[in-house]
Parts: sequence; structure tokens; C-alpha cells
Amino acid sequence: MFFIILWILAPVCALALAAFWLRAPLADLQFLAQIFVVSEIVSLALGWAAYRLSARLRLANVQVKIALTFALGLVVTLINVLFGSFAMFLSAHDSGLLIVLLFFATLVALGFGQLMSRSITRNLEHLARTAEQISRGDRQRRAQVQSGDEVEQVAEAFNGMMQRLDEMQAREKESEQARRSLVAAASHDLRTPLTSLRAMIEAINDGVVTDEATVRRYLILMQQEIQNLSHLVDDLFELTQLDAGAPHWTKEPGSLRDLISDTLETLSAQAQANGVQLSGEVAPTIDPVPMNSLKLQRVLSNLLQNAIRHTPAGGHVSVRAHLCQDDQCAQVEIADSGEGIAPDDLPRIFDPFYRSEKSRARDGGGAGLGLTIARGIVEQHGGTIQATSAVGAGSRFIFTLPRPQDDDATSSFARRNAANAESNNASSALKMFSAPNSALAPDASKVSAT
Repeated sequence: MFFIILWILAPVCALALAAFWLRAPLADLQFLAQIFVVSEIVSLALGWAAYRLSARLRLANVQVKIALTFALGLVVTLINVLFGSFAMFLSAHDSGLLIVLLFFATLVALGFGQLMSRSITRNLEHLARTAEQISRGDRQRRAQVQSGDEVEQVAEAFNGMMQRLDEMQAREKESEQARRSLVAAASHDLRTPLTSLRAMIEAINDGVVTDEATVRRYLILMQQEIQNLSHLVDDLFELTQLDAGAPHWTKEPGSLRDLISDTLETLSAQAQANGVQLSGEVAPTIDPVPMNSLKLQRVLSNLLQNAIRHTPAGGHVSVRAHLCQDDQCAQVEIADSGEGIAPDDLPRIFDPFYRSEKSRARDGGGAGLGLTIARGIVEQHGGTIQATSAVGAGSRFIFTLPRPQDDDATSSFARRNAANAESNNASSALKMFSAPNSALAPDASKVSAT
């Protein structure tokens, strides 16, 4: 709509300039107003007719539009000069010379208009050719436009769009490959225990195995396989919920220190059976931490069980929990002195069903979903998880959890603990100090098990 405002302001401003600068009398101003109105109407009519004709003939490209712009400006100038010359009673010779000069100026201006339009259309044609080449399969092609104007901005936006489309396509391919690998791995891990179960059931049913000891051993193995299947199905269900991004559990401020203590106590027997020293250290000011205790305990259990399983006898596994540098999060670090993870395996250890060959060769290695689920739970808590490792020097898993930034949550947690302190004091002391394999240190910040 700005062009309409300019058309309205053009005669008004010209008349105001003639009145205040040239001191033109009223009669001259009336004559000039007539000239301006007639000139503008004729110019707009001619321009609109030329534009519609070029559009009907499919000639309304950028060059034609720019040429029309210059031509209309010159037509307006010509009409006004001619009317002005007639009003000044110039001779026919002078009027003819003026028309010749205007004709010369018109051609020069049209030449400049064509030059400018060509600089624009050249870049647009390059952009169109690039889009055509990409549509034919050349996805690496990019528009190279350096004009400093809006066409360059369009080219940059076009290149950015193609870059994002390529990234989306790559992610889709990765997701599809991951889905196929997940289905294949799940089918394999489901088929193996089912095949074992069928073989043992058929052996008992067909009378191949008849002695009571062997039958009992088969029943125990079948029970173990059923438990493994149940755990696998539960893990798959948990993984599906985490991938959907809408887990059906809530978080509330809790004690990370107590959670680590309970987990170490639970796994102390497994560590002792493997001859692994288990220890923990928790900063006294780390609580409270918003968490779902059951889910977060699963993260700790998964990481600690992996560490214990891959640490030889005589090694050690440690848990350290402390505040981040900015006190905005709690950081938990689980380190072991085990066999370590190969550099080629390290980037993929959080992928579903991924297990290195060494892991697959070990008994009780699991289905390869523990680390995937641990990552999903930590991310649902708003935290991050990462791993570092060196072959023969052990591994280190670190995850972070955001802490509450408002005093209300901290105060509520403190009041709840104070209210339960008296009733739980005796049982807590017994739990923390009587167990021979898992006891908090006197400063209430360290846990150890051997």
C-alpha cells in the first residue's frame, strides 16, 4: 500500500514546493495541479496496460518489470516537460530539441535498467538451475550467490533449507536402521531362550530325560529362562515408554545420598562374590534432588552391575556424588578398574541391544538394554550421561541431575525429613551401621563394601 501513498503525495508535495519555494500564484498552481493529475493518470494507465499486456503474453519477467519502471518514470517526466513547454510558449524548435534530449535520456535510462535487471535475473536463474539440479538427485548442489541483496538472502535460506533437509533425511535413515537393528536384536534375544525352553520341555515330555536330578536341573534352567524373558519384556516396555517421551511416573525432591547408600548395600553381596571392592562418597550438601527414586535406582543398579561384572577379582568400583561447579546440578560418577571399553565400541554403548563381542561372551551379559534405559531415565530427569574408558584401565560413567533452584522445595524436603527423623532414627542407624558389607562412614558421606 506504500505505492498508493506515494501516488497521492506526489502531486500534493509538488504543489506545496511550487507554492512555498517558487512563490507561484494561485492560477499557476491550478494549472500545475491539472498537469500533475493528467500526467499521473495517463502514466498509470499506460503502465498498467503495458504490465497487463506483458503478463498476457507471458513477458512479465523481472527485466520487463524493471524496464517498465524506468519507462514509466521517463514518461511522467516527458509528459510534464511537454505540458510545461507549451505553457511557457516555447518555439517548435525548442520543443523538438527538448523531445530529442528526453528521448536520448530515455534510452540511456533503459540501458541502465536492463543492466540492473540482468544482475538480478542472473542470480535468480542460477538459483532456479540449482533447484532443478537438486530435484534431479544432486543433493550436494548449493546456490552460490554473492549479490548483497535480497536474492542472496533467498539463496542462503535455500541452502539452509537443503542442509536441514539432508540432516533430517540422515536422521530418518539412522532411525530406520536403528529400528531394524532393534527388531532383529529383540527377535534374536527372544528366540534364544524360547528355543532353549522348547528343547528342554520336549526332552522331558518325550522321555529323553527321566532321572529326577536332570529333570530338576532342567526345571531350574527353564525357570531362569522365563525370568530372563520376563526381564527382557519389561526392558522393552520401559524402552518404549522412554522413546515415546511420556513416562508415567513423577518426580519429587529426594535424598540422592540415601539412594546411593541403599543401592550399594543391595549390590554388596554381588561385589563380594566377585571379589570386587565397592565404595562410595557423597557430598553432604547434595540433597535434595528432584527424582523418581525407583527409576533412578535402576540407573545406579544398571551402571554398578555392569561395572562389577566387567571388573576382575581384586579390582574396585567407586561411586562419587557431588555438586556441579555452579551448584545447579548433582553429578554422579561411577568408576571401575575393569577391562575397559574398546574405542570403536564406546560411541555405541548406549544404543539399544548393542554389546561388544567381549560382553556377549560373558555369562549374564544381559540383553544390551541397560545402558539405553539408563540414558533414557537420566534424560527424562533433565540430565545428561556420558562415558569415558581406556582398554585395560577401566571405565567411568558420569551423569548429572538438575537440582531445585527455589527455596520452597528445599524447605519442604527438610521439613519432611525432620518429621520422619525420630520415627526412622533407630531403623536407619541399624540399616546404615550394622551391615558388615555396607556402612556409612562416621561423617555420613562415605559408603563402602568389600
